[in-house]
Amino acid sequence: MQEAVINHQRMLTVRINRGVGEDEGKVVAYQVPWRDNQTVLDVVTEVQRSQDPTLSYRFACRVGVCGSCAMNVNGKPRWTCRTHVSVVEQGGAITIEPLGNMPRIKDLVVSMSEFFDKWRKAGNVFVGTASRNDPPATISPESKKRKMADAAIECINCGVCYAACDVVAWKKDYLGPAALNRAWTLYNDERHADPDALLKQATAGGGAQACHSQGSCMTHCPVSLSPTGSIAGLKKSAVKSFFKRG
Repeated sequence: MQEAVINHQRMLTVRINRGVGEDEGKVVAYQVPWRDNQTVLDVVTEVQRSQDPTLSYRFACRVGVCGSCAMNVNGKPRWTCRTHVSVVEQGGAITIEPLGNMPRIKDLVVSMSEFFDKWRKAGNVFVGTASRNDPPATISPESKKRKMADAAIECINCGVCYAACDVVAWKKDYLGPAALNRAWTLYNDERHADPDALLKQATAGGGAQACHSQGSCMTHCPVSLSPTGSIAGLKKSAVKSFFKRG
């Protein structure tokens, strides 16, 4: 594709998958000035502010902390605030779509209701054994459980792994990598009241056993977590629990 130049200004072609209802999936192309160090979120914002104020998208912090700006860029889920155009452009163009595996509300905004419903179905509510009157629990940072929890605890529920997961795409009751990653951290939390019940919930039905270990969640995680490893931990712990009961 030949790059566009207008009045000696190098331009970027931005194709945005837009719409809702009958108009869903309409791809609209825009031309925006090519600037040094611009991010994909910068580009979407420029389109909305200077060309089409009806464009809907979601963002908050703009610095890679909240995860709310996640979208598909050239077919891959990413945080758009941390994705520089220079890294992803192809022939002077980028294509932006809403995250996959979630219903579209409008344009680049998706509903995450199902995502969080599954997060709860995985048993991801902390239940403590102490009251506020008890002294803080003493957990060694060197303990095995603490280290396993630490390895997965930085998830902020941005939904990128869920959007990237092939199993979620065809098995609608699958809880998904983010929910199961959280279950693993909670299972290893020595303060949690009933880890056995949590393990049972996270490995039943559409839980950890449904994962095919393809690793798309790990490949696309913006903070380099490994939900695949967390899910493997749940599977292994379930097997151990089964033989213990036997």
